[in-house]
Amino acid sequence: MLGFKGFTNIAPRKPAWLISWIAINDQQLVNYKTLKVTDSANKFVGGYMNDMEIPNPHSTSGFIMKASMLIACPESSHYQSKELLKEVEAAAGALLKMQHDDGTIDLLETNFHSTPDTAFLLENIVPAYKFLKQLNVNGSETTLDLLKTFLKKAGEALSVGGIHTPNHRWVVSAALTKLNELFPDSRYTSRIQQWLAEQIDVDPDGQYTEKSTNSYSPIVDRSLIIMAKGLNKPELFDPVRKNLTMTLYYVHPNGEVVTEASNRQDKGSIGNMAKYYYCYRYMAILDKNGEMAAMCRLIEKTCPKEQLAGYLDYFLEDPMLWNELPVSKNLPTGYAKVFPYSGVVRIRRNNWDSTLLSNNASWLTFHKGNAILQGMRIATSFFGKGQFETDRIEQKGDTWVMHKSLDGPYYQPVSKEETAPDGDWNKMPKDNRQQSEVQRLDTTIKIKEVANGLQIDIDIAGTEGVPVALELIFRAGGTLAGVTKLPKKENTYLLSGESGSYTVDADTIHFGPGKAEHKGVQLRGALPGMDMPTVYLTGFTPFKHRISVG
Repeated sequence: MLGFKGFTNIAPRKPAWLISWIAINDQQLVNYKTLKVTDSANKFVGGYMNDMEIPNPHSTSGFIMKASMLIACPESSHYQSKELLKEVEAAAGALLKMQHDDGTIDLLETNFHSTPDTAFLLENIVPAYKFLKQLNVNGSETTLDLLKTFLKKAGEALSVGGIHTPNHRWVVSAALTKLNELFPDSRYTSRIQQWLAEQIDVDPDGQYTEKSTNSYSPIVDRSLIIMAKGLNKPELFDPVRKNLTMTLYYVHPNGEVVTEASNRQDKGSIGNMAKYYYCYRYMAILDKNGEMAAMCRLIEKTCPKEQLAGYLDYFLEDPMLWNELPVSKNLPTGYAKVFPYSGVVRIRRNNWDSTLLSNNASWLTFHKGNAILQGMRIATSFFGKGQFETDRIEQKGDTWVMHKSLDGPYYQPVSKEETAPDGDWNKMPKDNRQQSEVQRLDTTIKIKEVANGLQIDIDIAGTEGVPVALELIFRAGGTLAGVTKLPKKENTYLLSGESGSYTVDADTIHFGPGKAEHKGVQLRGALPGMDMPTVYLTGFTPFKHRISVG
């Protein structure tokens, strides 16, 4: 019987959905077969490769965790498999060869001798060790010794090693928390306290520093839950509550998460809420929170079960998560909510929603079911720096206002005293030159709600005759109507008539009226066009146009 803290194999208590996750993991294990290093001459024989056929610790640890978990699951077809256990032993031996003497591993894409990536790896190796240790099956001794050696060496690195990014502090601390539960060591807890002394980086909006809704926010939430439980620090649940409450307002009607405000590589990516499921379920049950329970049910409905089953180890370790969710409370579906610290305004009215963004060239998105305006951008050819983005969004009555001012000066000769004898331009900087013929351009965008959508007023004034291009960038997969395709340009259209539309299945976004005074859709200094269906409105300054989206 598996009886370590947080895990049990009492089959009747496991809900049907959890048993179905075990079956999914059974089916997925075979995917590792083609990644296994089988060449006996290879240093890492028994380990696993990535899709570039490079043996690496991440693929190897992923196999170790999944296989060990299934070996320990009575409902698995691999339960107590001696053959699979031998494969885990070989993988553990290879993993040790991938570990440096200082206890770290490499993320071969970018980080070497990396403490934080070692911490991420322990998400796999700690549960693998637990599962096999408590199974106590004959033949597992060598594997356990190998995994223990890896974990103890990793603990040396995590106790002293540095980090790159804000979330790494909490990932490292969570890994040390798990290690301390297995092998208590005051150095582990002392290091955690050093990181905690910096305070949790959650702002009044409920957002973390990286604003990474499709990657690091759920990782931070998960790490803080681990620390709150393992260190008996319930105060660490508070930032998790704040972030999960904020995130209720960052969900599109189709269950996707808003990503455009991220500071990390997930910026503008397409992602669902699967990564949050463990966190919402844990906090819903802990706090008897109906809204978070409702989010769990929305995630179950909108996310592939295969993705959710990827977190099976967390759910096997903690039977509290097997409990029924509290009764749902209504999720927010009608609001205009400001997140000032993130520079984001979220507007949702049942089946459509919009995100307004500061410090972002894509300053507006609009979702209506599966029809998605991925971004709205506007640029001028003003001195090669005319790509619009605003540094703040102001609310004036029922209107949201964005603004940006640009100038384009010319420069006079420097004085005789400041002239470089050798004519070196860099020795006569522009800052020392008098400006003349200064050109100016002011862009103001006003956005307000109207029936079933938004009204957007664009006013660009100043220097006259400057070409302007407004982009409506749609997610691929739908059908445009009422627009004219530009020849020799893929996915590029002009809107000159009163209205256009974009339809995906039963969902349609209507937009217009159009404006097409020229065909200069790729202006100098503007961001490159996206590889998505894009409709352009074009004109010249003074540019004054109202467009509705709904």
